[in-house]
Amino acid sequence: MNAQIGPPQAATNELEAGAVLVDTLPSTLLTPDAPERYTVSAVFTRRPSRGEIDAIQDGATRDALTTAGYPTAELRVSDRRLEISNTNLEELGDGLASAIAERLHAISVKSAADHDRFAAELLEKTQRETDRAALVVLAAAAVSFVRPTSRNDAEARWEGEGGSPDHSWYDVRNGGAAAR
Repeated sequence: MNAQIGPPQAATNELEAGAVLVDTLPSTLLTPDAPERYTVSAVFTRRPSRGEIDAIQDGATRDALTTAGYPTAELRVSDRRLEISNTNLEELGDGLASAIAERLHAISVKSAADHDRFAAELLEKTQRETDRAALVVLAAAAVSFVRPTSRNDAEARWEGEGGSPDHSWYDVRNGGAAAR
């Protein structure tokens, strides 16, 4: 059993480290044989995306931890766990956990912005394609396979029913009515 120690987390879309996995800590903690530094595993509040994993493990994260005063700490992601190497519970409690939380927040904000930008671009491309397809349908509908002699009869009927004598069609290439 993996016991988790930490405050309950509110439901959020933001990637956070939720609790330390006690069962992954060295069994010799608080004994004379306890290691000075070891790996501490914490469970994420949700599964990180590929981009978030890459950002957690990249040089910018390492630089942020070094700048915060923790040059030996290293972060790795294993499924839904954050593995914090070369540290200890005291260091985490004294500020490393806050530095990690701040970095995870920055990564989450960037990931959400990237996702929103991608969704907006996809929506825009979809709308442009829908508009283009509608214009193609209009252009195709303007084509009439009518013999020249009967075309004049059709035009007279159209104009007699209130149609416009203007025979220009929407110019798909230029985004406006065809020049006359």
